[in-house]
Amino acid sequence: MKKIDWYILRTFTVTFFFVLLLFTIIGIVIDISEKTDDFVKSGLTTKQIITQYYYGFVPRIGAMLFPLWVFIAAIFFTSKMAGRSEVIAILASGTSYNRFLRPYLVGGLLFASMLWLMQRYIVPRANEIYSVFQVTYIDKFSTYNSLLPQFNTTYKKIDSLSYVGVNSFDSSRKASTGVFSLHRIKDNRLVYNLRAESIRWDTTNRSNKWVLTNAVERTFNGLEETVSFYPSKTMNFNFTPVDLRLDEYAKDKLSTPELKQFIRREEMRGTEGINAMKVELYKRDATPFAVIILALIGGIVASRKVRGGSGMHLAIGIVAAAAFVLLDRFSTIFSTKSNFPPLIAAWLPNIIFTGVAFFFYRRAPK
Repeated sequence: MKKIDWYILRTFTVTFFFVLLLFTIIGIVIDISEKTDDFVKSGLTTKQIITQYYYGFVPRIGAMLFPLWVFIAAIFFTSKMAGRSEVIAILASGTSYNRFLRPYLVGGLLFASMLWLMQRYIVPRANEIYSVFQVTYIDKFSTYNSLLPQFNTTYKKIDSLSYVGVNSFDSSRKASTGVFSLHRIKDNRLVYNLRAESIRWDTTNRSNKWVLTNAVERTFNGLEETVSFYPSKTMNFNFTPVDLRLDEYAKDKLSTPELKQFIRREEMRGTEGINAMKVELYKRDATPFAVIILALIGGIVASRKVRGGSGMHLAIGIVAAAAFVLLDRFSTIFSTKSNFPPLIAAWLPNIIFTGVAFFFYRRAPK
């Protein structure tokens, strides 16, 4: 790394954080204008809204648009360099074009590493804060209809023989206000039944302990039936609170190790429709790689000095960014709604834009 490398890398970094701050502020302003009524209905103070919502919203939107901000930053500052003929001077000094792109590769690797770590541990925690507020205050106001009955019933297969059902499970309190039931079926015959008025996760114990209230346990052996009653019964099940709630934000709230474990557990149970989980898992590695590709494309496209200056470069950048986002969304939808392989869906935009980067590289004046 020489002086010119540090100059490009420093300018790249400063421009990126300027773009990050600018668009984050714009995003917050737009979000406030859309959710003002919901904030008023929630009855929360400004401090509570900031800590219970925007502490989650800002990292979430930041990670979501991180590659595009890197792309815009690369185009913006490189276009300024090209407009001042700095790129021409660098190449005229004998520096090869590949050598000129080295700080873009280093910057892309640094930003990609930052995003990779964020998506594994920091962003899931932010998504948890965001989703709790969204479910409690936003979705409730937008989806509730007093003329329709409101149900929250979950049925799941927990192993090869057992099925559980729970009514009105609250994932924030980790307890149900409705009936819990467990059925064990062997050779097409019911051999065990457990029913309780409510179930609660034992937070004082690290193992999978659940506390059942007013439980009735029935064991069937041919025509014989054994019945037991328990005012309170503690049992160890192979499921956790996250398994008992149909939570559309579940995949976003789990750290990468937790998400991998969740997917393995659901595959063992034979659960269908887990492609969304797999796409999310693979995208946590694919999206940081996209940062590197977009950083290089931004440097290659904007290094050419053209009439129109930054305006022309930014126009090309916006079109390319829109194409990347659309391709990413289409591949994700095809995987979650059909049998398109999740791994290919997550990496398809990167594969195509690697070809785009090579096309621009071949056409770039060197």
